[in-house]
Amino acid sequence: MITIKNSQRTHTIDLEKVKADAQVILNELGYKDFDLGIWFTTNKTVREYNKTYRNKDKATDILSFPYHTDLKAGERIKVKEEEDKNIGDILIAVAFVHDLLPLYQVTLQKRISVLLVHGICHLLGYTHYDEENDEKMIAKERKIAAKLGIKKEMM
Repeated sequence: MITIKNSQRTHTIDLEKVKADAQVILNELGYKDFDLGIWFTTNKTVREYNKTYRNKDKATDILSFPYHTDLKAGERIKVKEEEDKNIGDILIAVAFVHDLLPLYQVTLQKRISVLLVHGICHLLGYTHYDEENDEKMIAKERKIAAKLGIKKEMM
């Protein structure tokens, strides 16, 4: 089940589109019946989470909190009990994303779709902290983004 929470009130988001996009991403990755949490929130909240869990005292566009913390890119989640069917949670600072839109020249909704792809890849062990892993993540993101009609120039 995809659970969406929107506690920010500054920008309008089509939550049904977000849910549909997230489901396409999960389907494409082979996790169609797994749980995913998405929280649209404020810069302040994301900053607090970033400081608490990453020791970075600043806001950012997206944070990913995987349920399966030891999963490596490309590995499959092994389901032993029902609660293992959880991908994790994503937090998105909508105002932060909105402020960066001129860099990407896309709408807020389209940028959120790109961030969903990015965040869900992180939840499944993909990283971009070294060249080898970065290449794997970019390839995976582009393949999934294409299913959502997102061109690589938008990413």
